[in-house]
Amino acid sequence: MTLLHTTARILRQLRHDKRTIGLLVVVPTLLLTLLYFMYDNQQAVFDRVALIMLGLFPFIIMFLVTSIAMLRERTTGTLERLLTTPLRRTDLLFGYGIAFGVAAAIQATIASALAYWLLDLDTAGSPALVILIAVTNAVLGVALGLLASAFAQTEFQAVQFMPVVALPQILLCGLFVPRDQMAGWLQAISDVMPLTYAVEALQEVGANADATSTMWRDLGIVAGVVVLALVLASMTLRRRTP
Repeated sequence: MTLLHTTARILRQLRHDKRTIGLLVVVPTLLLTLLYFMYDNQQAVFDRVALIMLGLFPFIIMFLVTSIAMLRERTTGTLERLLTTPLRRTDLLFGYGIAFGVAAAIQATIASALAYWLLDLDTAGSPALVILIAVTNAVLGVALGLLASAFAQTEFQAVQFMPVVALPQILLCGLFVPRDQMAGWLQAISDVMPLTYAVEALQEVGANADATSTMWRDLGIVAGVVVLALVLASMTLRRRTP
């Protein structure tokens, strides 16, 4: 019950933040539309890039939103008050994961509907699998954002973690250069980054009509990293007063 109450509280806060809702819903659709016109008459390139972007946008946006939201909980004293109640640290963090996972599902569904029905995105696999992977990526962004918030003291510092955490993963995930064409040491770094497996799972959906074992394996790895990041983040939640 505590987990459900925590999730409901975060969803109520999110519902009253109109600008964040706008960021979650409008920005991915605008960027996908921009991609569509960038790759006008290059449908194959658009299909490849847009498919991966459907997974990257939720990760980036949720990382930013969550790291700042949790930092506010810490700096305004809300977290301190919550930790004086019977609320467990894992309930708080998993509540964040579930609440923003719901928001990510709505975001991914709207962005996918736009991409498939209005922008003619074509993939061999089901759009439902794309949405599933996008939501998993969003929860990954939530988990890493919660963990990163422990190392920031201001919202400005929280934002600065985004290029540190996200950009290396985006550069080495295989979006710009196929991983098998990278130098060995770059591949080794790419191998330990969760976004690599998220992008590979999306590429599997793009190339195969049915879900493959590689896709499920990659999704399992990402889910494992989510749990690990949430557990590590829970270890950073400590009361500052006796």
